[in-house]
Amino acid sequence: MQRLSGKTLIFFEKSNFFRLPLTNTLIVIGHGNTLSQLFSTTFDVSSSQSSSHSPLPDRKSSEFDNSSSSISSATSKNNFGLIRLQCSQEKDVNNQGYDEFASDVEKVYRILRKYHSRVPKLELALKESGVVVRSGLTERVLNRCGDAGNLAYRFYAWASKQSDYRHSQEVYKAMIKVLGKMRQFGAVWALIDEMRQESPMLISPEMFVILMRKFASARMVQKAIEVLDEMPNYGCEPDEYVFGCLLDALCKNGSIKEAASLFEDMRYRFPPTIKHFTSLLYGWCREGKLMEAKHVLVQMKDAGIEPDIVVYNNLLSGYALAAKIGDAYDLLKEMRRIGCGPNATSYTILIQSLCKHEKLEEAMRLFVEMQRNGCDVDAITYTTLISGFCKWGKVERGYELLDRMIQQGLVPNQLTYLHIMLAHEKKEELEECMELLNEMHKIGCTPDLNIYNTVIRLACKLGEVEEGVRLWKEVEASGQSPGIDTFVVMINGFLEQGYQIEACQHFKEMVGRGLFATPQYGTLKELMNSLLRAQKLELAKDTWNCITSTKGCELNVGAWTIWIHALFSKGHVKEACSFCIDMLDQGLMPQPDTFAKLMRGLRKLYNRQFAVEITEKVRKMAADQKVSFKMYKRRGERDLKEKAKEKKDGRKRRARQRRWGGSRPKSNTL
Repeated sequence: MQRLSGKTLIFFEKSNFFRLPLTNTLIVIGHGNTLSQLFSTTFDVSSSQSSSHSPLPDRKSSEFDNSSSSISSATSKNNFGLIRLQCSQEKDVNNQGYDEFASDVEKVYRILRKYHSRVPKLELALKESGVVVRSGLTERVLNRCGDAGNLAYRFYAWASKQSDYRHSQEVYKAMIKVLGKMRQFGAVWALIDEMRQESPMLISPEMFVILMRKFASARMVQKAIEVLDEMPNYGCEPDEYVFGCLLDALCKNGSIKEAASLFEDMRYRFPPTIKHFTSLLYGWCREGKLMEAKHVLVQMKDAGIEPDIVVYNNLLSGYALAAKIGDAYDLLKEMRRIGCGPNATSYTILIQSLCKHEKLEEAMRLFVEMQRNGCDVDAITYTTLISGFCKWGKVERGYELLDRMIQQGLVPNQLTYLHIMLAHEKKEELEECMELLNEMHKIGCTPDLNIYNTVIRLACKLGEVEEGVRLWKEVEASGQSPGIDTFVVMINGFLEQGYQIEACQHFKEMVGRGLFATPQYGTLKELMNSLLRAQKLELAKDTWNCITSTKGCELNVGAWTIWIHALFSKGHVKEACSFCIDMLDQGLMPQPDTFAKLMRGLRKLYNRQFAVEITEKVRKMAADQKVSFKMYKRRGERDLKEKAKEKKDGRKRRARQRRWGGSRPKSNTL
């Protein structure tokens, strides 16, 4: 393995890097589906130059750096991107406040993990723990729970009952974030109503901004806009800042058309600012609509607002995202001509695009030109280059750049190491990943969940399940809470190696922590099919009952369909019908092909009782929904025939490929 050079390690020692507490956290913002692909990264290109009008500002800079502007693009796990370093909200380990809460936070977190599904025992354990609920502790515990919303809610509810304690504004904000992640928006409004009655002075615009962002991330555009109208009812008048955050949230989450329409409707109520225009320009560039982005630029100038480096960097990112490198270079020249010279972010955007298209030497030439023009190279630029070389299999060059980066006094971050890890994962080099993990610990760069996910996934893939479990425990011990991705990686790793019982245990833990949602239905399908193939019907039922009995875990038709089809395909027709009745009792109507499949199975079993019960319930539900039952039945039969035909054609196609040696290019076939 190409490790850090001896010269570099000596530099670390002289610079006291081994004792340097890194409090910068990698903020990765994007729209890749990390659950369906286990690990997919999307990053922002952020401006490093100070500016008072980034497109996504928060007043307290709690989520977005006021000096940043960004353009994101979806990439696969082997792609790369840029990040923005932001100070962690957690306190430094040497801070007195940190030491005051650290032991209590870990004690409470261990109790929550152990008893979260048994509320009476949980409350008793918390009471006997000796932990005194006080200002600052509750917020720390909520943050420690991470994405595990159920754990956070259990502690919040218990703390609310304690005498001589009242929740602070920060606790309410943290709880709104937790409930928003769980998509429990009704509970969020109930919480705000509770604040209005008990502590109206704690209600602030930032709380509504958090709610807007959660609605926008769920693509519930109208609900996000309604928050703006509801604010006066709670004593908060929306201002330009709040409106700007709403525009920003919509543009960040792919609702640019709705954002543009809202901007036109509200421009007389909220006078346009450079923040508003920058958000819109960012949104159009993100969608690849460069003509609309240029129109925003014209509108900005017509309003008497001069674009600055943040605006131009967003437009530059749009060109890079659309692979229009020539236009990007022309824009660089235009920026120099008007006196708005490109900064480090401008060059890094182009370097990123060149690396993406495997133009590595041209990227290095631009890197040299950047330094020649007096732009200071930062960790983001080096990370972009390292990711580019690692993506295309040139790991040695990546290590060379890492050495040079450290020797120049720049501190590598988690994403820097992540790209090297991904390159080693692609080559199935577990030993190199473990050594790199140790190097990170030595220099004081704490591995984040993305890095642990990568190494755990590779360890399980290579059959080193015990090593994966050890790393899982290391995550918990490091003060991090395993997120959705970590659970999915671990569950899939167990299933690949045939450890169904351990997979079920982790799946139940994921459900218990409130992490199970629609995106994990793929994991649910894999788990259930694996259990039924191994003839572990009772274990599969127990796992399903764990889901249905967990409060706040709402199942839609898709989840029930996965479970019923899994049972049916493995010959458990009666059980499939029994759960179909449970589904109907929940007020959910089965898909037409599910109904048709069950009826066929019951005819073969001559089970008229089940057939009549299911048919009557479906007929009644169809009438309530004003759906023709006869058309419903016909559609189900048609869907079954089409799926059977697709399956048969697929088998024929695969047979032809095997017979003729696969789908080779014609030029190689005689």
